[in-house]
Amino acid sequence: MKKVVIALLFFVSVASQAQTNLQVHYDLGKGRDYVTTTLEMFKPDKWGNTFFFVDVDYNGGTKNHPSLAYMEIARCLKFWDAPFSAHVEYNGGLFGLGSSYLPINNAWLAGVDYGWHDKSFTKFLNLKLLYKTIQDKNDASFQITGVWTLNFFKNKLTLSGFADFWREDNVNFTNAQGDPITPTSTKFVFISEPQFWYNVTPNLSLGSEIEVASNFGSVNGLKVCPTLAAKWNF
Repeated sequence: MKKVVIALLFFVSVASQAQTNLQVHYDLGKGRDYVTTTLEMFKPDKWGNTFFFVDVDYNGGTKNHPSLAYMEIARCLKFWDAPFSAHVEYNGGLFGLGSSYLPINNAWLAGVDYGWHDKSFTKFLNLKLLYKTIQDKNDASFQITGVWTLNFFKNKLTLSGFADFWREDNVNFTNAQGDPITPTSTKFVFISEPQFWYNVTPNLSLGSEIEVASNFGSVNGLKVCPTLAAKWNF
């Protein structure tokens, strides 16, 4: 966990020079009832853009210490005049199990990103077609990702989020209610996290995120988990 803290401090120092926000979510999903923080950064430049986020769940033990840390970092590279760019990405992290921590399988992705925005630059859409390799699980897989940001009413209302669909061999042990089931093998995962923000000021936003996932996190089938959230834009 010490390495995760050091990495977070490094990313904070880098993120202070870019479009950065810190989100605090209280998870209302069945059997969850805990806080998650998300540090998120997006920085465009003349060669494309860099994006990362770091999620930390706080539901470990009786003191609610960090129990999961997960990060994704992606680079879009473009030095030509077209809406397409090359995309490379890394995903990984760790989660708590009792008094120890176990790794989340490293994943590397590469592919093509298509970007679109309206004339006012208030609405953005990205579609990514990616090759994916998951360490110790799937050497050759794929992922399709959609990302959106839509601003309305003079930027007072923001709808944002992503949707991922990918190939991964998993064994699921519970249903959406958290009840144990006969272990069930699945081959595809879907997750989407639409967010709804009311921008109180240019810095402070209040809203919600709704996680919609299928065959994700050892849960069989569809599970929906809403949150109450606040966001600070640096």
